[in-house]
Amino acid sequence: MSEHSAGILRIALPVSLRRLFDYLPPKSIPAVKLTPGLRVRVPFRNREIVGVLISLEIESEVPADKLRPASEILDSTPVLSEQLMKLALWTADYYHHPAGDTLIQALPALLRQGYDLGKEVHNFWQPASNLDNQAEIALAKARAPKQQEAWELIRQHPDGISTEALRSFGFEKPLLRNLEKRGLVESLTKAPQYQMFYDHHPLLKSSPLVLNSEQERALEAVICEDQSFSATLLHGVTGSGKTEVYLQAIAHVLSQQKQALLLVPEIGLTPQTLARFRERFNVPVCVLHSGLTDRERLNGWLAAQRGEAGIVISTRSGIFTPLYSPGIIIVDEEHDLSYKQQDSVRYSSRDLALYRGRLENIPVILGSATPSLETLNNSISHRFRYLKLSQRAGVATPPQLELIDTRGQELQGGIAPESLHAIKDTLQQGHQALVFLNRRGYAPTLTCDHCGWLVDCPNCDAHLTLHRSPPHLHCHHCDYRQGIPNCCPNCSSIELSPVGQGTERTEEILAQLFPKTQVLRIDRDSMRKKHAFQETIDKIHKGDPAILVGTQMLAKGHHFPAVTLVVIVNADAGFFSADFRGSEKTGQLILQVAGRAGRADRPGRVFIQTGTPDNEQLQTLIHKGYDDLSKELLDQRRSVGLPPFSYMALISAEATFSQPAEEFLVNTANLAKQIIEVDNLGGPEGVLVLGPMPAPMEKRQGRMRYHLHLQAKTRKPLHNMLYRLLPLLEQDPLARKIRWSVDIDPQDMS
Repeated sequence: MSEHSAGILRIALPVSLRRLFDYLPPKSIPAVKLTPGLRVRVPFRNREIVGVLISLEIESEVPADKLRPASEILDSTPVLSEQLMKLALWTADYYHHPAGDTLIQALPALLRQGYDLGKEVHNFWQPASNLDNQAEIALAKARAPKQQEAWELIRQHPDGISTEALRSFGFEKPLLRNLEKRGLVESLTKAPQYQMFYDHHPLLKSSPLVLNSEQERALEAVICEDQSFSATLLHGVTGSGKTEVYLQAIAHVLSQQKQALLLVPEIGLTPQTLARFRERFNVPVCVLHSGLTDRERLNGWLAAQRGEAGIVISTRSGIFTPLYSPGIIIVDEEHDLSYKQQDSVRYSSRDLALYRGRLENIPVILGSATPSLETLNNSISHRFRYLKLSQRAGVATPPQLELIDTRGQELQGGIAPESLHAIKDTLQQGHQALVFLNRRGYAPTLTCDHCGWLVDCPNCDAHLTLHRSPPHLHCHHCDYRQGIPNCCPNCSSIELSPVGQGTERTEEILAQLFPKTQVLRIDRDSMRKKHAFQETIDKIHKGDPAILVGTQMLAKGHHFPAVTLVVIVNADAGFFSADFRGSEKTGQLILQVAGRAGRADRPGRVFIQTGTPDNEQLQTLIHKGYDDLSKELLDQRRSVGLPPFSYMALISAEATFSQPAEEFLVNTANLAKQIIEVDNLGGPEGVLVLGPMPAPMEKRQGRMRYHLHLQAKTRKPLHNMLYRLLPLLEQDPLARKIRWSVDIDPQDMS
């Protein structure tokens, strides 16, 4: 053990080892400047990497002559606040992931790479020092409303407003340069400031909508505890005006000189959400998601940290966004699986939002029309406040749900005759129809009509999906692609046919049946180009008669006023899934898709095509609603001890061949059982070991996959066992020959 008078840096490094590392401080840095949350560049093996300082110690288990000095302290002030450090370290602890890798993922990519924030300067814009009244008169006559709006905003900031703040209002540099050419503004460069930019002008740009009685009660309940932590489930049927409640709750928070963080599940929802927030607020709004460049993400991150952005809208990773003055966290569509990260540190940003709310002592709202069973159970047990919005906002009425029995019917593009007739009527009335089919491509696969051969992926236990534009076969699990064969490799027959329906095939047939109508396909294949999704959404919002064909991209939170008919093709298959969450996910999906119909002043209809119309869970969903279905599912889960009435961890292993992966998990299961016995963690309230067993998709991306399930009625024995188990697994020689991971509270069991 070594002692060092100048102090020892305890640093979290982005490596796979579950431990911290000790280094000596650089000689030129006094100990008083070394505070937790600073980035530190250090030598590690034969390279240099960036880590985060956790603490300054006086002792180390490493001998003094083995300690290496850090190369460089990268920051003068911590990039991670005390609260964000606590959040990231709690995340690493709860999800049993290396602290260094967790902390570094809480930072934007440029900061992970060592970007020097000390060189950071921003352009600010202010009224020109030699401002001429004639320039203002010329602008007023120029019929340039966007320039006029930007000029009014800059005028309210005589000391300057940053380019990033102006961009968050929708004003880009070319527009600002035009104002500069007119002699109205001038730019200057200075160090970034920590201040709330919206102090100088009215908070609202447009008036809030009038709330109904349910919305009013919900808003009052949320804002009455704005100075302390509270967890609220806002359970509102689709179209009930949850977003308006969010907007008015955020307005209250902003009036208290605090910031709001809104999490949304998909990038596709951010443009419409951003537009609505910018229409309502006279406040800089920043957006953070994976579609931005590294520089854009850093700019937004810094704008939030410095208080320049009053509102932050982000996808999953935004839960780690620093806030200068946090006031509220809202998780929209809280049930969505996108909030659970499926690689690296497998955190749930919904659950982290609750922990962060408690750390920051601010309210957290979880909103959904179809809440997860975990969240509903927390509401039933009074851990969360429960607020219900049971009626649609304004004059909109709930859509009428109808089951279409497809047994014995001749389908065209997967669509039943009754559904096609309804689509025709909808278009004749000048409305839009949405056809939901949760399968991309032209058809699920290709088959030989002569011998029954099916085209399989060589890397996965899955069929290749047939695509026609461009023509190819594609695996959506590993991205393997190949051309379409001319004949069957099994019997040489040239009679090859598509099997089943995909969005491309449905689009093609609908275009043939309705040649004068615009058919818009929305899936991940058709939306690959940068602005394709927003351009398609803009076409839909024009309100012209159209048929929308899409996958889950259309199911999440979109507002399509002209859609009055929704046809759901084969969505009930999930009721028969081997995943115990299959019925919950399917019920949520059906109602989320159904909620796109009749959201304005026109009544909506929803046709649910099914080959199993007598399915009890489907009947409950259609005739009694999600509340009754969720109660049935909770009763089932309780009777068999599944989450949320127990807690699970999934240890996965994969390798090119099955033997080492299976052997690793056999060793893991034996070690787990030994720990359970020695530490007395078994029994009815203890830990149960299930497996190992092949994963539901045993082969994926050319690797064989195995699962080991650990389950307990309470969290404590499960986590205590994992604290003992995981360090032992790191020492297993097989651990270096395979890929393995641990997933706490797993959502995807495939």
